[in-house]
Parts: sequence; C-alpha cells; structure tokens
Amino acid sequence: MFSMRRNARIGAVATAAATALLLAACGGGSGGGEDTADGGDLSVTFLPKNLGNPYFDTSNAGGEAAVGEFGGTFAEVGPTEASPTSQVSFIETAAQQAVDALVVSANDPEAICDALNEASGVGVKIVTFDSDTNPDCRDVFVNQATAEGIATAQVDLITEQIGDEGQIAVLSASANATNQNAWIELMKADLAANHPDVELVEVAYGDDDDQTSFDKTAALLQTYPDLKGIVSPTTVGIAAAARYLSTSEYQGKVALTGLGTPNQMREYVKDGTVEAFALWNPEDLGYLAAYAANALATGEASGPGDSFEAGKLGTFEIDDDGVVLLGDPYVFDADNIDNFDF
Repeated sequence: MFSMRRNARIGAVATAAATALLLAACGGGSGGGEDTADGGDLSVTFLPKNLGNPYFDTSNAGGEAAVGEFGGTFAEVGPTEASPTSQVSFIETAAQQAVDALVVSANDPEAICDALNEASGVGVKIVTFDSDTNPDCRDVFVNQATAEGIATAQVDLITEQIGDEGQIAVLSASANATNQNAWIELMKADLAANHPDVELVEVAYGDDDDQTSFDKTAALLQTYPDLKGIVSPTTVGIAAAARYLSTSEYQGKVALTGLGTPNQMREYVKDGTVEAFALWNPEDLGYLAAYAANALATGEASGPGDSFEAGKLGTFEIDDDGVVLLGDPYVFDADNIDNFDF
C-alpha cells in the first residue's frame, strides 16, 4: 500500500459529499452583481468540460448545494464531448442571459477566451475550476490542488507499485486539457530526475470518453508487452482502464493508478485490479467554486489578496495569481476507501 508517510504528506481530503439540492431553472441574472449584495437572486451557471462525466456530476452537485445555501439560482450546461471549442456556444448563451457568474472547467486554455472575454464585458464574473484558461480570460481560478502536488502523488504511487523500474504509460483525457498537460509535464520531470529506471513510453488520449479510454488501454497493452504500469490522471480514464484490466490477463500484473473517485473505483480496489489511487473531493471543489463566484458577484472579494467565506469549508484567500487553492490530493486504498461516498 502507499506509505503512511506519503499519505500524510499528500494531505487529507474533505469529508464525504453532501446531498445536493434539487436543480433550479436558470433565470436571467442582473449581470455584474446588481441587487445581489447578499447573494439573493444571484444566477450561477456551471459549464463542465462535458456532461455525463461522473467527476463533473459530483463537482456540479457541490456547486448546486452552495448556490442553494446562499440563495441563488443554479444551472448546469455543457457539451456532450470535451473538444476545445465545444464550450463556446454555452458561454455565449450565458452572456446573452446576463447570468451573474459563470463557473467553467476549460477544455482548452485559449479556445474559449474570446467568448469568456465577451461575457466578462457584459458583467458576467468568470470563475474557472479544475482546468484553467489563460489567466487574462477569467477573474479567479479555483484549483483543486497544486499541479506539483498532483504530479508528485501520481509518480509516487506508480513507482512504488512497480518497484521503481520498468515501462509505464499515461492515459490522459484530451490532448488540449490544460490541467492534464501541466500534470504530465511535471510527472515527466519528476520521473527523469528521481526515477531513472522508469521509462514513460507513451502518453495516450482517451478524450474523457469511456469506450475510447477502454480501447486505448487495450492498445497500450498490445503495443507494449513489457508495460508494468498505467497512470490515468482522469476519472473517466482510470475507471475505463480498470474495467479493461479487471477481466484481462493483465489483472494484478500491470499496475494502474491516477485520479479517480471512490465510488467509481471501489470494486477495482477490492478485486485487486487497483492498489491505490488519488483525488480530492470534487464536490468540495464545485462547492468552493460556487462560493468564489458568489464572492465576486456580490463584491465580497474582487481579486488578489482578498478573502471570502465558503460556507462549511471556511475562509479562503485569492492569491497573487488570482488562484484559490482547495487543498492537496489524498490517496485511497483498500484500508480507507469505504470511508468515502462520492
């Protein structure tokens, strides 16, 4: 199992997800926070990378719960596929509706910037979460954990599980995903500096689609018969890879780790397909993003150096780069996975 020393270093996850409130229909906001000094009637629209993604289902539920707490109106919109420009039309619609705040997980750091800037120009507050845009295109980025912490956690997990030697591959989301690419570059640097006997043979892309990720897993194992491990820093990818491994000759022989949710991965941990994996609480991430949107729209906070209250999570500060940090990733394994339900 992942050592307790590293588990302590990586940090603790927030408590299990709270029950989300019923979905409220999106109403036209005042745009720019007029008449929303107390959060009442504030309209917040969540735009994940794609709909039908269990990770974003959970984070959006956290956002919905937070919006319910401060008395606003919540809506969730998004594309079915996580392509670079697939979010543009939804941003344009939110701007036309004059919502007070738009909370976005970007599929591409640049492709949606023009649309976001247009929305900002009509008074919509822009919060990115999970995956950032160019900083010039948003007001605040709610980061689930530092890129360095996420990369280190995944490298530590895979190298420990394969005995710190052999071939590994990465099964990522889309080739343009800001967060995935940042983590992978840091993983490469960590491997090169600290794990000379581990060879990263390929970065494959499952496009955050279950079947594509399943097929890419099969292809990796066929292409690299000596592969000892796979790292999938995406909840869709790791679950699809685990599903493939669990019924294949590679179960227990090829290590799999990355970022997943306990409910997705529980059966694969218990049947021995996966030893350990990491994540933060995505519901807390969505919850914090909604409160950041509320703070911006109501004027409680306006930018770097300002602090705001985020309900049950406490007080957070916007740093000099316009970033709010949720915390560090946590490692799940057979000893603790039943303590979580999200």
